[in-house]
Amino acid sequence: MRLVATFLLLAMAVVYAVTRQYEGLHPAVGFVRAFAEAAMVGGLADWFAVTALFRHPLGLPIPHTAIIPENKDRIADTMAAFLQSNFLTAPVVARRMGAVNAAAAMGAFLSDPRTGESRLRDGAAGLVADVLESLDPEELGGLAKGALRGQLEKLELSPLLGQLLGAAIADGRHMPVIESLIRKTAETLEANEALIQETIHERANAILRWTGLDEKLANSILDGLYKLLAETLVVPDHPLRRKIEDGLQTLAHDLVHDPATRAKVEALKREVLANPAFARWLDALWERGRTRLLHTVRNPQGALGGRALDRILNTHLHSDHCGGNAALQQAWPGAETAIPPGQAA
Repeated sequence: MRLVATFLLLAMAVVYAVTRQYEGLHPAVGFVRAFAEAAMVGGLADWFAVTALFRHPLGLPIPHTAIIPENKDRIADTMAAFLQSNFLTAPVVARRMGAVNAAAAMGAFLSDPRTGESRLRDGAAGLVADVLESLDPEELGGLAKGALRGQLEKLELSPLLGQLLGAAIADGRHMPVIESLIRKTAETLEANEALIQETIHERANAILRWTGLDEKLANSILDGLYKLLAETLVVPDHPLRRKIEDGLQTLAHDLVHDPATRAKVEALKREVLANPAFARWLDALWERGRTRLLHTVRNPQGALGGRALDRILNTHLHSDHCGGNAALQQAWPGAETAIPPGQAA
């Protein structure tokens, strides 16, 4: 392109020289000379303007030339300020990022057989596993356990427990728990019949032991307890069952609204968190989680133990939570996808 421009400039110079020499031959020659002259002036002006942006024309230190080298810092600052003020503002970036579904794009890319599905998945999984293994387990575990402990310390547990218990009572989900508790009590009572009879025998006076009434008394107590538990289990309106339900409702209310109960739960939570056994449990939980995660990323299919994925649960429909649904549905067409009520498109 530079050679073409130079050639055209030289051609116009030749035309100008020739027409100036023979301008008197014909009136039209004057127009050609003027055209060539204008072309030369325009070409030289363009060359000077473009050259002056980047260097001194012909190496001469002409003022107001080499504009970009002389002012590159100021130009960069001005451009940065312009970009920051017009393109990198929080609303603009948020709008652009909100329109990007990275998880869906990645899921679609990995699920497309043309992209080498197996190799890409295996490579990505291997990379994640290698990165995870390269990190110091103690340091990473300390960060993870510290974050979990910090969240538990900030969590106000009592209202959460109260709301969960209240919701369970309102939906009737507490009934199986009560019935299970009654059955467990009966099983415990049956397993300790001999101990109860022996305790009553030891505490009975000599007359009761001599007459054998202590054994009858123990059997009567056991029979009464068995009868009470059986009636409580099968009679929905049994007084003992109602008392248990009333106690649970009171507990649910106190967990949410009673300061003393909330303080007790908070104190119990702090005591549990400070217990060395809890720290050991966290250590074991981290080690199991890390081992499981490594196994999963190195063998994603094996994580299901050879079984087919039958359900996909979405807690909400942000792209980072549901963007991989399409890939999972393609891999397991029979999987049921569940989303929160009211969020279906």
